[in-house]
Amino acid sequence: MRVAVLYSGGKDSNLALWRLRKAGHEIVALISAISDRPDSWMFHTPNIAYCRVQAECLGIPWIPVRVSGAKEAEVDELSDAIAQLRRSLDLDALGTGAIASQYQRTRVGHICSVLGISELAPLWGDGEEELLREMIGLGFEIYFSSVSAEGFDKDWLGSRLDADRISLLHRLREKYQINISGEGGEYETFVADMPMFGSRIVVLESKTSWHHNSGSWVIGKLMVLSKNPRL
Repeated sequence: MRVAVLYSGGKDSNLALWRLRKAGHEIVALISAISDRPDSWMFHTPNIAYCRVQAECLGIPWIPVRVSGAKEAEVDELSDAIAQLRRSLDLDALGTGAIASQYQRTRVGHICSVLGISELAPLWGDGEEELLREMIGLGFEIYFSSVSAEGFDKDWLGSRLDADRISLLHRLREKYQINISGEGGEYETFVADMPMFGSRIVVLESKTSWHHNSGSWVIGKLMVLSKNPRL
């Protein structure tokens, strides 16, 4: 199938991309919704502009789509944009990194139904911890770009997802009932490297902001380093 992937630059959309490629699908584009509001109901916002750099590392065309960030309206705006792209890209399907969010899955499913294309959600229903450990095992380099739930503190911002962080996420789940994959909006991430990247991203400058129990890690300057040939 010719697939466009809804791409946020975070861990889930990158793992979905990896699985779709491994399943033999042709990835023809990465589509990123760029919200006019930082509190979008549907879409990831921290460091979203750097999806352009990630797409260059992947060697896949990147298509930014501007949306308002208003509830439901932003979904219609994305749908309109994909409708225009469907013919030029000759799309068969739309891929997504949804794991358990019915809110996201329902709306993406509606877009696909209206456009007459398939919805592919290769992570759907998988175990939260299993997914995190799969990413680490594959060599994903993942950083926390925002946190927004009780129990998190400023120390999480810009830290790397590793086995120790998974243990800490378990403790937060026991105490505060968070979703350890961040599917409830507890946190968002930025991927600096994964197996499909032909180059890896190194963050040179960043800044953090914190208010009550939420904050963000914003990349200011980065560089791209070549690595082994793309898989």
